[in-house]
Amino acid sequence: MSRATIALVCPVLLSLTACGNTVRGFQKDGTETGLALDNATYRVLKASAQ
Repeated sequence: MSRATIALVCPVLLSLTACGNTVRGFQKDGTETGLALDNATYRVLKASAQ
């Protein structure tokens, strides 16, 4: 591989990796937010039932 090809491929791979990490982070945050809302809703309903 020539140096020009390597110089072009490296930034592309880094960009794809960054995008993959961002998507994974959004998915994880969404899951954690959903669980937190479920727990909060359960606590509110439990408190109002007493």
